[in-house]
Amino acid sequence: MVFLSGPRQVGKTTLAKSFLHRKQDRYFNWDNRQDRREILAALWPAEEATLVFDELHKYRNWKAWIKGEFDHHRERLKFLITGSARLDVYRKGGDSLQGRYHSHRLHGFSVSELERLSVAIEPLKELSFPPASYSDTIETLFHYGGFPEPFLKQNPRFLRRWQREKLDRFLREDIRDLENVRALSALELLADMLVERIGAPLSLQSLREDLEVSHRAVSHWVDILERLYYCYLVTPYAHSSVRSLRKAPKVYLWDWSAIADEGIRFENLIAGHLLKMKHLLEDREGYRVGLHYLRDVSKREVDFLVTVDKQPWFAVECKASAHSANPSLRYFGERLQIPYLYQVSLRGSDDVLDGRVRIMPAGRFLGALP
Repeated sequence: MVFLSGPRQVGKTTLAKSFLHRKQDRYFNWDNRQDRREILAALWPAEEATLVFDELHKYRNWKAWIKGEFDHHRERLKFLITGSARLDVYRKGGDSLQGRYHSHRLHGFSVSELERLSVAIEPLKELSFPPASYSDTIETLFHYGGFPEPFLKQNPRFLRRWQREKLDRFLREDIRDLENVRALSALELLADMLVERIGAPLSLQSLREDLEVSHRAVSHWVDILERLYYCYLVTPYAHSSVRSLRKAPKVYLWDWSAIADEGIRFENLIAGHLLKMKHLLEDREGYRVGLHYLRDVSKREVDFLVTVDKQPWFAVECKASAHSANPSLRYFGERLQIPYLYQVSLRGSDDVLDGRVRIMPAGRFLGALP
């Protein structure tokens, strides 16, 4: 089986339906009453077929049910299960599905996808950068995000309405259907507060005090928002050669277009592309990839460090525009022996080497990522 998960409205259903080519192939949505009846009746086509089950994880016993159907029909039927929650999280009770499925996470548009670039990426090797900087594509992604609808519409009013309606459905439907959260208004307030804390070390103690709830509650709510693809955490990288921060993660949004501050939105855009690369290398190639940030007790900081099997691969610093390398990038590069150091700028056009640091436009850097 294939499990395809990702945030609401990122294009999972459209992608899943593109695999239905034959007359006997079927699409089922658990949110549809008639489809639910047909799913539970399990009256499948007699011929070989592909079956798509959308939002099946909202069915409490979905794991045991799909395991039984797959074991019984695996020689004849192909199963594609999609959902707006991390499907690996909802494997509760019963026998494990281990060995019966591959999990993939779907992201929004990226530069290489929009420009139809053929990207060959090999972990721990230098990235292969395209000759162009794709400034127009970067500007559009920066303003409208990578989700298909607002990106294709490119209309500010549509974007505002889409963001509000998407968040309302997320809070009122996804969380209601999947989680037992009594203080839904407090969780909604938490979602708003996280937008103001993007790119900074996240203090659960500060959130707890602002929300006037227990530490356990706010930690649980952040976990809910993460596994339902509202946000994701980037942890600090710890190493004996630097006095690193060891606890506080940074939080980023799947939809960076919701961030007002341009510098922070740009950092989130870079984080989104790096996360997409991380998930692709994990889900498709089977590598163990880490996405971290660097910060020590002297407050030296670099935005991102990518590792493979805990070994540093490359570090990235984000700047709106800059002509000289961040000294912290040099410092961590030497202390941690990071092979490749990149500083990317939103509106800069220079592509130069400053010592070991390559300074380049964001579009050129992101064009090297899948």
